[in-house]
Amino acid sequence: MPTPDYRVRRATSDDVPATLDMKLAAWRETYATQRPASFFTAEAARRKQQVDWWARGLAAGAELWIAEDPAGRIMGCSGAGPVQDDDADAGVRYELQMLYVLAQAYGTGLGLRLLESAIGSKPALLWVLEDNPRAQAFYRKHGFAPDGRREPLTDQWAGLHEIRMVRSAG
Repeated sequence: MPTPDYRVRRATSDDVPATLDMKLAAWRETYATQRPASFFTAEAARRKQQVDWWARGLAAGAELWIAEDPAGRIMGCSGAGPVQDDDADAGVRYELQMLYVLAQAYGTGLGLRLLESAIGSKPALLWVLEDNPRAQAFYRKHGFAPDGRREPLTDQWAGLHEIRMVRSAG
């Protein structure tokens, strides 16, 4: 079966609503067993607020990368930026802040294309759910390793933990 011809490009504010829909669909696919249905309902209810926040971020210079299939459907997204102050101890300056791909695009190389679009081969760090072995395996394959930091999540994510993974220079 041929691999779909995905187009990866920088998002514009016009792409934000569809990107948020894709992100919520990816969360449903990935976290359905870890989060109650009310979690997804609450996220859907915050859509307007999120659209405005993301659009303001893009207008201020934030980079968001999206991947579209040949029909123009958004199949994945990624974004990165400078590390947050509390992550400075990792010794890198760049953080992969998000990478989501819909399940139907797993195994197509789309995740790698989005990773490369967001951070290239730079040393970087990221936070990933402790209970997401698929994502952790993907990041290990691309040079990231857990560094021992583990943080509890709060609010709607309470009860889950994230681990930090770092990719050093070289």
